[in-house]
Amino acid sequence: MAPYEPEQDTSETGELRVGRRKAARYVVPIAVAGVAAATIGLVPALATSGDPDLPKISAQKLIEKIAASDTQQLSGNVKISTDLGLPSMGGLAGGFAGGGGGSGADGGEQGKGSAADPKSKLMELASGTHTLRVAADGQDKQKVSVLEDAAEYSLIHNGDDVWAYDSASNEAYHAKDAGAGKDEGKGGGKGGAKGKDLPKDVPATPKDFAEQALKAVDGTTSVEVDGTAQVAGRDAYRLVVKPKQSGSTIGQITVAVDAETGTPLKFTLTPASGGAAVVDAGFTKVDFGKPSASTFDFTPPKGAKVTEADEHADRGGDFKGKDQLGKEFDKGDLSGLRVIGEGWNAVAELKIPGGQGLPTTGSGDVPPDAQKLLDSLGDQVSGKFGSGTVFSTRLINALVTDDGKVYVGAVTKDALVKAANR
Repeated sequence: MAPYEPEQDTSETGELRVGRRKAARYVVPIAVAGVAAATIGLVPALATSGDPDLPKISAQKLIEKIAASDTQQLSGNVKISTDLGLPSMGGLAGGFAGGGGGSGADGGEQGKGSAADPKSKLMELASGTHTLRVAADGQDKQKVSVLEDAAEYSLIHNGDDVWAYDSASNEAYHAKDAGAGKDEGKGGGKGGAKGKDLPKDVPATPKDFAEQALKAVDGTTSVEVDGTAQVAGRDAYRLVVKPKQSGSTIGQITVAVDAETGTPLKFTLTPASGGAAVVDAGFTKVDFGKPSASTFDFTPPKGAKVTEADEHADRGGDFKGKDQLGKEFDKGDLSGLRVIGEGWNAVAELKIPGGQGLPTTGSGDVPPDAQKLLDSLGDQVSGKFGSGTVFSTRLINALVTDDGKVYVGAVTKDALVKAANR
């Protein structure tokens, strides 16, 4: 069928904001799951098999449908790909997150952490294409498994317990969920990890991604319903969200919304520069029935190395740098954080703890080869702010000035420099 007539660029801003707030309350609770965002090009089978003939619906009504869906139970497979124009994060995950190096009997003693630690393992989803098996049954039971060629990584939330298991290394990671039920406000239970030690609010399903996108709906945004699609055998509407402003690196966001339940089935973010999508996440198989209770059961296999979250943090080696950085921020270094611009062109400005920029050529702070690599990754720029280096991806750009300021946003390099010049 022909696409729907595009709607006006939404003068009902207030109503959209109401719908957005409702959507935030009804998001599928995959709190223990994670995809580093953020963040393709899926196989044709995931796209469409014909445009179903559905009743017309306005953008406002479709957002309200998403908000009212309240999907608490589901299971299925999600295929997600991210293409930020960066190399694979798999080999770098441990270095950034402080984990992933603890294989072997003495891994814990050496402070190398656990190969099953979600903080490092889930960073691997920040690039490439991955297949996830997901299940949810209300607020207290969720499971996400990352399916690999000859291994599987699972993250399971069942009541007060969060388990992670990496079959490749036969390592398990256990934590107490401080935010679950009776443990709320009680420090996460005896010997357990605080909630802040667990990966939270990281998208794992199309609905998670869509909820984040709906937060951006305001007067700087165009929202319309653009035809229909079929995803994972389900009829769906296509909701298209675009920035009205120039200067954003985001071209448009398309969300395929299940016509019956209002649950987002597929999320696609395409860059303003064109080419493959930056993020494309969608169900290849979905069932809105109640998953079996056994889905969320977990007992470490015989011989598995088990790391308790509180013991892992106490060893010091893994989180020392991260904790120290956190202390610097807690002292008030983020009090100077400000946002320049609005809507899709917003740029965040903050100061690096210590007030120093990146090492420069000839400073002697880093080896020459490392300095050469660092210089090759960014573009040197200058302006009223002084001088600095812009590091770019297909979606996010960041300017690090020589005097220790950082400007970051989903905007072009020119827009970033303009913001820094204010």
